Amino acid sequence: MKWYVAMLADVVEARLRIAPYPCPTPRYRFATVNDLLDAEDSVKHENRQLVGACKVPGRINLIWQLSADECHRGVIAASTGNHGQSIACVAACSGCRRSSAHASAAVRSSP
Repeated sequence: MKWYVAMLADVVEARLRIAPYPCPTPRYRFATVNDLLDAEDSVKHENRQLVGACKVPGRINLIWQLSADECHRGVIAASTGNHGQSIACVAACSGCRRSSAHASAAVRSSP
């Protein structure tokens, strides 16, 4: 197996790709937790993302890198959870071909 190591340039490119599609995540302070930890901290609520998970920005980055031909052929996600929902949502927004046997399970091209 060959491992890919992301470089700073990859991170910057990804940030530029997802920048037009803000996915704000609210942060809340919990006084009781801060008192217990003797700290000033907050919790990010990723469940407030578009599909209820933190996956959307990464899927925007993934789908927006597809060529027109790849997008035309479609995408599929082997997941019945957050990953599948995120791929389905972003593929629909990007215009990629897809079909779904289960709304959160898969997105794939039609033959």
